[in-house]
Amino acid sequence: MSEIDDKDRQILRQLQGDGRLSNLDLATRVHLSPTATAERVKRLQRDGYILGFTARLCPEKLGRGLIVFVEVKLERTSEDVFGAFAAAAKANPDIMECHMVAGGFDYLLKARVADMNAYRAFLSDALLNLPGIRETHTYAVMEEIKNTAAIAL
Repeated sequence: MSEIDDKDRQILRQLQGDGRLSNLDLATRVHLSPTATAERVKRLQRDGYILGFTARLCPEKLGRGLIVFVEVKLERTSEDVFGAFAAAAKANPDIMECHMVAGGFDYLLKARVADMNAYRAFLSDALLNLPGIRETHTYAVMEEIKNTAAIAL
């Protein structure tokens, strides 16, 4: 992987702000030629700095207004239980994020559902059926203060 310079960081900042920028607009903003800008973007993608481009959707309009965070403790911490749990979590479309953590529990999940009734169904039908779960603690989000995927550059 190659090193990135200040121009690369400017490109990354601009694309984080608006991934739909045309190459010409991006080039203008970072003060490079369109050809040089396109080559840098290709290199940043090839080297794994840019993982992809997506659209941010409105969860409320799509019936996914409630965010819940769930602490998960497993029955035992063995590779087979970790693997089975991770595979099941990846397959569940309600789970947006799943992180193995160090501390008083094993995993932290972030899920989006319609409302508390939908969460109760998610808990009983999906979450508690995941392999190896001993205990869960749920935190329903009352107000989302900040939600960004932007990485500080």
